[in-house]
Amino acid sequence: MASFHLRNICALFLFALLAFQVSLSQTKPRARDLGIPFDGTPGPHNAITDVAGVEVGFATLISGEGRLIVGKGPVRTGVTAILPRGKDSHDQCFAAWFTLNGNGEMTGTTWIQESGFLEGPVMITNTHSVGIVRDAVIAWQMKQQGKTFQPWSLPVVAETWDGGLNDINGFHVKPEHVIQALDGAKSGTVAEGNVGGGTGMVAHGFKGGTGTSSRKLDARGGGYTVGVLVQANYGRRQNLHIAGVPVGQEITDLLPERGKLNDGSGSIIVVAATDAPLLPHQLKRMATRIALGIGIVGGRGENSSGDIFVAFSTANPGAAQDSGITAVQMLPNDRINPLFNATVQATEEAIVNALVAAETMEGINGNKVYALPHDRLKEVMRKYNRLK
Repeated sequence: MASFHLRNICALFLFALLAFQVSLSQTKPRARDLGIPFDGTPGPHNAITDVAGVEVGFATLISGEGRLIVGKGPVRTGVTAILPRGKDSHDQCFAAWFTLNGNGEMTGTTWIQESGFLEGPVMITNTHSVGIVRDAVIAWQMKQQGKTFQPWSLPVVAETWDGGLNDINGFHVKPEHVIQALDGAKSGTVAEGNVGGGTGMVAHGFKGGTGTSSRKLDARGGGYTVGVLVQANYGRRQNLHIAGVPVGQEITDLLPERGKLNDGSGSIIVVAATDAPLLPHQLKRMATRIALGIGIVGGRGENSSGDIFVAFSTANPGAAQDSGITAVQMLPNDRINPLFNATVQATEEAIVNALVAAETMEGINGNKVYALPHDRLKEVMRKYNRLK
């Protein structure tokens, strides 16, 4: 009887702890919560999931500390999954991709360019886990779709390098982690910072990672939604600007310890979604504008940075049907500017959200990257009269 009560007490404790952690994650401040001003109107969650149907899931791997032992750790990595129409739909989306600087990888992009369609999820992980993630996506699709699964697949898997904090050559991302991210994908609030593929990332010499934002256009702009998710692992400290303020020139300490993590190397992957009826050539134009949002924050597309973007539209369901004639809708080019503006704005804010959400992390060999300090950020914003 005593052991039964003890088990109940333990179960209640674990439940309470889980509830506390969920509450904490929901109340973690974002950039707007700190009073940082941004242009445009966000959607209800200020996330890529504000585009109806889009789901996001993560698998986050954090274990070990101290000296690097390849194959054992420390581990600071993960997987991010973005499903354009959710887990239960196999309907393809019009899509396009663009690379600002190509020192990186995003598989499946040549077929996107050729066909104009995104045929499944977009995955983001670390540089040396692209292959295992790609293979696991195919296995997941076969299980999901059964006999209806096409005999070949070219999954879209992107990467950024987390080897400054993570045992990247230990290949700690396994197929089960990919499945976890896919099966756990959901709509609504999206976690940010040290989660998923963004777990071990560094941006502008601060802890970087996963960030998201959205914009809802007004009636004159068509009422459409644009959502963006970034995996930020790029940029030099001195170039960092937030809402026009040269934050990187004001906060010059708290540089990464030991690792070579503030030299502009790294990458940024950006996924943009919209419900506006755009065709692939228009989505290419939209993906191109992502670079402008990165530039506002301080990205320069440096030689060793892989800056690769993909954009898709959830409009025109059934456009990839394999029989008959497909009728599709297209937004006139003369009405596309509000979507360009929304893409730039959401990209900018998503990067800042990643920086604000990320927490100080120590990884392999004691390499340490500090979080962007919220109190000092607000002081700098006040100095330039940019705090709401």
